[in-house]
Amino acid sequence: MEAQDGTQQQHIALAHKLFLLTHPDVDDIEKVRLRDEVLDAVKTRDMASLYESLAVASVLEMDTAVLDRMRKRIEDELKTLDDKIADAEENLGESEVREAHLAKSLFFIRIGDKEKALEQLKTTEEKTVAAGQKMDLVFYTLQLGFFYMDFDLISKSIDKAKNLFEGGGDWERKNRLKVYEGLYCMSTRNFKKAASLFLDSISTFTTDEIFSYDTFIFYTVLTSIISLDRVSLKQKVMDAPEILTVIGKIPHLSEFLNSLYGCHFKSFFSAFSGLTEQIKLDRYLQPHFRFYVRKLAQ
Repeated sequence: MEAQDGTQQQHIALAHKLFLLTHPDVDDIEKVRLRDEVLDAVKTRDMASLYESLAVASVLEMDTAVLDRMRKRIEDELKTLDDKIADAEENLGESEVREAHLAKSLFFIRIGDKEKALEQLKTTEEKTVAAGQKMDLVFYTLQLGFFYMDFDLISKSIDKAKNLFEGGGDWERKNRLKVYEGLYCMSTRNFKKAASLFLDSISTFTTDEIFSYDTFIFYTVLTSIISLDRVSLKQKVMDAPEILTVIGKIPHLSEFLNSLYGCHFKSFFSAFSGLTEQIKLDRYLQPHFRFYVRKLAQ
Protein backbone atom coordinates (compact mmCIF):
# COMPACT_ATOMS: atom_id res chain seq x y z
CA MET A 1 0.00 0.00 0.00
CA GLU A 2 1.20 3.51 -0.75
CA ALA A 3 2.89 5.44 2.04
CA GLN A 4 0.49 7.37 4.20
CA ASP A 5 2.98 9.14 6.50
CA GLY A 6 0.75 8.23 9.44
CA THR A 7 -1.98 10.60 8.23
CA GLN A 8 -4.92 8.30 8.62
CA GLN A 9 -3.70 6.72 11.83
CA GLN A 10 -3.52 10.20 13.35
CA HIS A 11 -7.02 10.98 12.08
CA ILE A 12 -8.45 7.83 13.63
CA ALA A 13 -6.76 8.68 16.93
CA LEU A 14 -8.23 12.19 16.69
CA ALA A 15 -11.71 10.77 16.06
CA HIS A 16 -11.42 8.69 19.22
CA LYS A 17 -10.37 11.73 21.26
CA LEU A 18 -13.33 13.69 19.92
CA PHE A 19 -15.60 10.82 20.94
CA LEU A 20 -14.18 10.84 24.48
CA LEU A 21 -14.53 14.63 24.75
CA THR A 22 -18.31 14.30 24.54
CA HIS A 23 -18.56 11.11 26.62
CA PRO A 24 -20.36 11.54 29.97
CA ASP A 25 -18.17 8.95 31.72
CA VAL A 26 -14.91 10.79 31.04
CA ASP A 27 -13.96 13.03 33.95
CA ASP A 28 -13.36 16.76 33.58
CA ILE A 29 -9.61 16.60 34.23
CA GLU A 30 -9.17 14.04 31.45
CA LYS A 31 -11.29 16.17 29.14
CA VAL A 32 -9.00 19.15 29.73
CA ARG A 33 -6.05 17.05 28.54
CA LEU A 34 -8.02 15.70 25.59
CA ARG A 35 -9.15 19.19 24.61
CA ASP A 36 -5.54 20.39 24.50
CA GLU A 37 -4.53 17.40 22.39
CA VAL A 38 -7.44 17.90 19.98
CA LEU A 39 -6.65 21.60 19.60
CA ASP A 40 -3.00 20.81 18.92
CA ALA A 41 -3.93 18.20 16.30
CA VAL A 42 -6.43 20.51 14.60
CA LYS A 43 -3.93 23.37 14.45
CA THR A 44 -1.05 21.15 13.30
CA ARG A 45 -3.10 19.77 10.39
CA ASP A 46 -4.87 23.04 9.55
CA MET A 47 -8.30 21.45 10.05
CA ALA A 48 -10.11 24.77 9.72
CA SER A 49 -13.60 23.38 9.06
CA LEU A 50 -13.40 21.00 12.01
CA TYR A 51 -12.09 23.82 14.21
CA GLU A 52 -15.10 25.98 13.30
CA SER A 53 -17.60 23.19 13.96
CA LEU A 54 -16.00 22.31 17.30
CA ALA A 55 -16.09 25.97 18.31
CA VAL A 56 -19.78 26.22 17.40
CA ALA A 57 -20.41 23.11 19.52
CA SER A 58 -18.47 24.74 22.40
CA VAL A 59 -15.93 21.90 22.40
CA LEU A 60 -13.12 24.35 21.59
CA GLU A 61 -12.90 28.09 22.02
CA MET A 62 -12.85 30.14 18.83
CA ASP A 63 -9.72 32.16 18.14
CA THR A 64 -10.22 34.04 14.87
CA ALA A 65 -6.48 34.66 14.53
CA VAL A 66 -5.81 30.92 14.67
CA LEU A 67 -8.56 30.25 12.13
CA ASP A 68 -7.25 32.94 9.77
CA ARG A 69 -3.73 31.48 9.91
CA MET A 70 -5.06 28.02 9.10
CA ARG A 71 -7.06 29.33 6.16
CA LYS A 72 -4.01 31.21 4.83
CA ARG A 73 -1.83 28.09 5.02
CA ILE A 74 -4.54 26.05 3.29
CA GLU A 75 -4.77 28.62 0.50
CA ASP A 76 -0.98 28.68 0.04
CA GLU A 77 -0.61 24.91 0.04
CA LEU A 78 -3.48 24.44 -2.41
CA LYS A 79 -1.80 26.84 -4.80
CA THR A 80 1.44 24.85 -4.53
CA LEU A 81 -0.38 21.57 -5.14
CA ASP A 82 -2.29 22.97 -8.14
CA ASP A 83 0.97 24.32 -9.59
CA LYS A 84 2.52 20.86 -9.28
CA ILE A 85 -0.47 19.29 -11.01
CA ALA A 86 -0.25 21.83 -13.84
CA ASP A 87 3.50 21.26 -14.21
CA ALA A 88 3.07 17.47 -14.24
CA GLU A 89 0.34 17.69 -16.88
CA GLU A 90 2.44 19.97 -19.08
CA ASN A 91 5.91 18.53 -18.65
CA LEU A 92 5.85 15.08 -17.07
CA GLY A 93 4.30 11.66 -17.54
CA GLU A 94 1.09 9.95 -16.47
CA SER A 95 2.64 8.56 -13.30
CA GLU A 96 3.75 12.01 -12.13
CA VAL A 97 0.32 13.45 -12.92
CA ARG A 98 -1.33 10.79 -10.79
CA GLU A 99 1.09 11.37 -7.93
CA ALA A 100 0.37 15.09 -8.01
CA HIS A 101 -3.38 14.45 -7.84
CA LEU A 102 -2.86 11.92 -5.04
CA ALA A 103 -0.91 14.52 -3.05
CA LYS A 104 -3.89 16.87 -3.33
CA SER A 105 -6.23 14.09 -2.19
CA LEU A 106 -4.11 13.44 0.88
CA PHE A 107 -4.00 17.15 1.62
CA PHE A 108 -7.80 17.37 1.73
CA ILE A 109 -7.85 14.28 3.95
CA ARG A 110 -5.30 15.88 6.27
CA ILE A 111 -7.28 19.09 6.71
CA GLY A 112 -10.53 17.18 7.22
CA ASP A 113 -12.39 18.40 4.13
CA LYS A 114 -14.42 15.25 3.48
CA GLU A 115 -16.30 16.30 0.35
CA LYS A 116 -13.26 17.75 -1.43
CA ALA A 117 -11.20 14.72 -0.40
CA LEU A 118 -13.75 12.33 -1.92
CA GLU A 119 -13.96 14.44 -5.08
CA GLN A 120 -10.18 14.55 -5.43
CA LEU A 121 -9.84 10.82 -4.73
CA LYS A 122 -12.26 10.22 -7.61
CA THR A 123 -10.15 12.44 -9.87
CA THR A 124 -7.04 10.54 -8.79
CA GLU A 125 -8.75 7.24 -9.57
CA GLU A 126 -9.42 8.46 -13.11
CA LYS A 127 -5.66 8.92 -13.47
CA THR A 128 -4.92 5.46 -12.00
CA VAL A 129 -4.41 2.30 -14.05
CA ALA A 130 -2.93 -0.27 -11.65
CA ALA A 131 -5.52 -2.28 -9.71
CA GLY A 132 -3.43 -2.20 -6.55
CA GLN A 133 -3.23 1.59 -6.60
CA LYS A 134 -6.99 1.81 -7.16
CA MET A 135 -7.45 -0.44 -4.14
CA ASP A 136 -5.28 1.87 -2.06
CA LEU A 137 -7.57 4.76 -2.94
CA VAL A 138 -10.49 2.71 -1.64
CA PHE A 139 -8.62 2.22 1.64
CA TYR A 140 -8.20 5.99 1.94
CA THR A 141 -11.96 6.34 1.39
CA LEU A 142 -12.69 3.67 3.99
CA GLN A 143 -10.52 5.49 6.51
CA LEU A 144 -12.45 8.68 5.81
CA GLY A 145 -15.64 6.74 6.36
CA PHE A 146 -14.50 5.50 9.74
CA PHE A 147 -13.33 8.95 10.80
CA TYR A 148 -16.81 10.34 10.14
CA MET A 149 -18.64 7.07 10.99
CA ASP A 150 -20.28 7.31 7.57
CA PHE A 151 -21.57 3.76 7.24
CA ASP A 152 -23.10 4.31 3.82
CA LEU A 153 -19.72 5.43 2.46
CA ILE A 154 -18.01 2.49 4.18
CA SER A 155 -20.48 -0.06 2.81
CA LYS A 156 -20.20 1.26 -0.76
CA SER A 157 -16.41 1.34 -0.52
CA ILE A 158 -16.26 -2.28 0.69
CA ASP A 159 -18.46 -3.34 -2.24
CA LYS A 160 -16.23 -1.38 -4.61
CA ALA A 161 -13.14 -3.06 -3.21
CA LYS A 162 -14.66 -6.51 -3.67
CA ASN A 163 -15.50 -5.67 -7.27
CA LEU A 164 -11.92 -4.59 -7.86
CA PHE A 165 -10.69 -7.89 -6.47
CA GLU A 166 -12.87 -9.85 -8.90
CA GLY A 167 -10.35 -8.90 -11.57
CA GLY A 168 -7.44 -10.03 -9.40
CA GLY A 169 -5.64 -8.45 -6.52
CA ASP A 170 -2.85 -9.26 -4.16
CA TRP A 171 -3.12 -11.34 -1.01
CA GLU A 172 -2.01 -8.55 1.33
CA ARG A 173 -4.69 -6.08 0.26
CA LYS A 174 -7.40 -8.75 0.38
CA ASN A 175 -6.46 -9.53 3.96
CA ARG A 176 -6.46 -5.85 4.86
CA LEU A 177 -9.99 -5.53 3.49
CA LYS A 178 -11.19 -8.32 5.80
CA VAL A 179 -10.21 -6.24 8.83
CA TYR A 180 -11.95 -3.14 7.48
CA GLU A 181 -15.07 -5.14 6.72
CA GLY A 182 -14.89 -6.78 10.15
CA LEU A 183 -14.76 -3.37 11.82
CA TYR A 184 -17.73 -2.24 9.73
CA CYS A 185 -19.70 -5.36 10.71
CA MET A 186 -18.87 -4.90 14.39
CA SER A 187 -19.81 -1.21 14.21
CA THR A 188 -23.18 -2.10 12.66
CA ARG A 189 -23.92 -4.90 15.16
CA ASN A 190 -23.21 -7.86 12.88
CA PHE A 191 -20.96 -9.50 15.48
CA LYS A 192 -21.06 -12.97 13.95
CA LYS A 193 -19.66 -11.86 10.60
CA ALA A 194 -17.20 -9.54 12.34
CA ALA A 195 -15.86 -12.45 14.39
CA SER A 196 -15.47 -14.60 11.28
CA LEU A 197 -13.57 -11.89 9.40
CA PHE A 198 -11.36 -11.04 12.38
CA LEU A 199 -10.52 -14.70 13.03
CA ASP A 200 -9.55 -15.10 9.36
CA SER A 201 -7.14 -12.19 9.78
CA ILE A 202 -5.36 -13.12 13.01
CA SER A 203 -2.18 -14.37 11.38
CA THR A 204 -2.13 -11.80 8.57
CA PHE A 205 -2.99 -8.57 10.40
CA THR A 206 -1.21 -5.51 8.96
CA THR A 207 -3.96 -2.92 9.38
CA ASP A 208 -2.45 -0.88 12.19
CA GLU A 209 -3.52 2.41 10.61
CA ILE A 210 -6.99 1.90 12.08
CA PHE A 211 -6.11 0.15 15.35
CA SER A 212 -3.29 -1.74 17.07
CA TYR A 213 -2.95 -5.51 17.09
CA ASP A 214 -3.84 -5.58 20.79
CA THR A 215 -7.09 -3.74 20.02
CA PHE A 216 -7.70 -6.14 17.13
CA ILE A 217 -7.41 -9.10 19.50
CA PHE A 218 -9.73 -7.34 21.96
CA TYR A 219 -12.37 -6.99 19.23
CA THR A 220 -11.80 -10.55 18.02
CA VAL A 221 -12.36 -12.07 21.45
CA LEU A 222 -15.39 -9.91 22.27
CA THR A 223 -17.15 -10.66 18.99
CA SER A 224 -16.24 -14.37 19.10
CA ILE A 225 -17.58 -14.92 22.62
CA ILE A 226 -21.14 -14.05 21.59
CA SER A 227 -20.91 -15.61 18.11
CA LEU A 228 -19.19 -18.99 18.34
CA ASP A 229 -20.33 -22.28 19.79
CA ARG A 230 -18.36 -23.81 22.64
CA VAL A 231 -16.21 -26.11 20.48
CA SER A 232 -15.35 -23.37 17.98
CA LEU A 233 -14.55 -20.92 20.77
CA LYS A 234 -12.00 -23.38 22.19
CA GLN A 235 -10.42 -24.21 18.84
CA LYS A 236 -10.38 -20.80 17.20
CA VAL A 237 -9.94 -18.45 20.14
CA MET A 238 -8.76 -20.08 23.36
CA ASP A 239 -6.13 -22.26 21.65
CA ALA A 240 -5.04 -19.71 19.02
CA PRO A 241 -1.34 -18.93 19.55
CA GLU A 242 -1.75 -15.38 18.24
CA ILE A 243 -4.47 -14.66 20.79
CA LEU A 244 -2.60 -16.36 23.62
CA THR A 245 0.42 -14.14 22.95
CA VAL A 246 -1.58 -10.93 23.37
CA ILE A 247 -4.61 -11.60 25.56
CA GLY A 248 -2.70 -11.30 28.83
CA LYS A 249 -1.81 -7.68 28.01
CA ILE A 250 -5.47 -6.66 27.93
CA PRO A 251 -6.91 -6.23 31.45
CA HIS A 252 -9.69 -8.71 32.37
CA LEU A 253 -9.96 -10.22 28.87
CA SER A 254 -8.31 -13.58 29.59
CA GLU A 255 -10.37 -14.06 32.76
CA PHE A 256 -13.50 -13.06 30.85
CA LEU A 257 -12.89 -15.67 28.15
CA ASN A 258 -11.70 -18.52 30.38
CA SER A 259 -14.34 -18.08 33.07
CA LEU A 260 -17.10 -18.08 30.47
CA TYR A 261 -15.80 -21.26 28.88
CA GLY A 262 -15.30 -22.89 32.29
CA CYS A 263 -18.74 -21.77 33.52
CA HIS A 264 -17.21 -19.91 36.46
CA PHE A 265 -19.88 -17.26 36.46
CA LYS A 266 -18.74 -15.30 39.51
CA SER A 267 -15.34 -14.74 37.89
CA PHE A 268 -17.03 -14.15 34.54
CA PHE A 269 -19.21 -11.31 35.79
CA SER A 270 -16.32 -9.84 37.75
CA ALA A 271 -14.17 -9.81 34.61
CA PHE A 272 -16.96 -8.35 32.52
CA SER A 273 -17.41 -5.59 35.06
CA GLY A 274 -13.75 -4.76 34.54
CA LEU A 275 -14.22 -4.72 30.75
CA THR A 276 -17.32 -2.54 30.89
CA GLU A 277 -15.45 0.75 30.87
CA GLN A 278 -13.27 -0.34 27.92
CA ILE A 279 -16.38 -1.20 25.92
CA LYS A 280 -18.26 1.96 26.86
CA LEU A 281 -15.26 4.14 25.97
CA ASP A 282 -14.81 2.54 22.55
CA ARG A 283 -16.41 4.57 19.76
CA TYR A 284 -17.25 1.46 17.73
CA LEU A 285 -18.63 -0.66 20.58
CA GLN A 286 -20.27 1.89 22.87
CA PRO A 287 -23.55 2.19 20.87
CA HIS A 288 -24.02 -1.59 21.19
CA PHE A 289 -23.20 -2.05 24.87
CA ARG A 290 -26.74 -2.94 25.99
CA PHE A 291 -27.18 -5.29 23.04
CA TYR A 292 -23.88 -6.99 23.89
CA VAL A 293 -24.97 -7.51 27.51
CA ARG A 294 -28.23 -9.07 26.32
CA LYS A 295 -26.33 -11.45 24.02
CA LEU A 296 -24.09 -12.51 26.90
CA ALA A 297 -27.15 -13.31 28.99
CA GLN A 298 -28.66 -15.59 26.39
